[in-house]
Amino acid sequence: MSKSITQDMAYRQSLMKYTEKYGVSRASRKYNKSRSYIYFWKQRWDGTTASLACQSRRPHSHPNQHTEDELKLIRDMRRRNPELGMIELWHRLKKRGYTRCPESLFRVMRKMGLFPQEKPNKVYTPKPYEQMTHPGERIQVDVKVVPRKCIADPELRLFQYTAIDEFTRLRFLAAYPEQSTYSSADFLHKLVEWYARRGIRVECVQTDNGFEFTNRFSNSSRDKQTLFERTAAELGIRHKLIRPYTPRHNGKVERSHREDQKRFYSCHSFYSLDDFQKQLTIHLCRSNNFPMRPLHWLSPREFAVQYV
Repeated sequence: MSKSITQDMAYRQSLMKYTEKYGVSRASRKYNKSRSYIYFWKQRWDGTTASLACQSRRPHSHPNQHTEDELKLIRDMRRRNPELGMIELWHRLKKRGYTRCPESLFRVMRKMGLFPQEKPNKVYTPKPYEQMTHPGERIQVDVKVVPRKCIADPELRLFQYTAIDEFTRLRFLAAYPEQSTYSSADFLHKLVEWYARRGIRVECVQTDNGFEFTNRFSNSSRDKQTLFERTAAELGIRHKLIRPYTPRHNGKVERSHREDQKRFYSCHSFYSLDDFQKQLTIHLCRSNNFPMRPLHWLSPREFAVQYV
């Protein structure tokens, strides 16, 4: 069966032909190869390309390989002691005349498959994502800290509260000077009114486990409702918490924050809370009129009009 000609074989063939014509020294300079390298392949070359193929370096014999008696001794000892560690197994084999080193025993046991099979890791099967069927069914809410480099006053702190409807991707943004449960409760009132003016009734809000939303991980007030939770109950809105340390469960609002960073915060500066709110309102109008692939290249505003 003829072997396919590789690039290396063609290169060596060219080298051999040049060597025959101009000699070893000139070929060494031309091809930037040592004389010993050229002599090695010249001795092997018989005029055919197949002779220039790399041959196996496997030895023809293994005089020190394990004998059948040694292999049988290892198999029998392993069968009688399946849970025994390798060093202890080697120690017992040594008492029965085994003369090899532990490294040699390890290699032959691995080759024979005598080590216990490791249990495969349990494959994580994510739950099928719950698709929303109408506007307002679930609103994702989160807070973004405004980057320091965007704020002119070094003493000023600004926060962007974001709500996004999972079905229509329609967003509502608001600016706050603090990240607290009071700001969260006020934002909840505002987002309910904002969506209601567009014909959307908010049924559920989904947040992470931050202190501004819940006391779930508080050591002292775990059983006490936050102002945000009480406000949601008064408004008849179900509050859903995502799994801890799993921000991807709030993926739509997290992704919108990434887009805000790229399109808004990377090129804007703010001098006060009022200035930030004005610029944020303009950015909100632009983002709600921006076409999106999940909405079949409609903007959230255009998509929402079809259902309200």
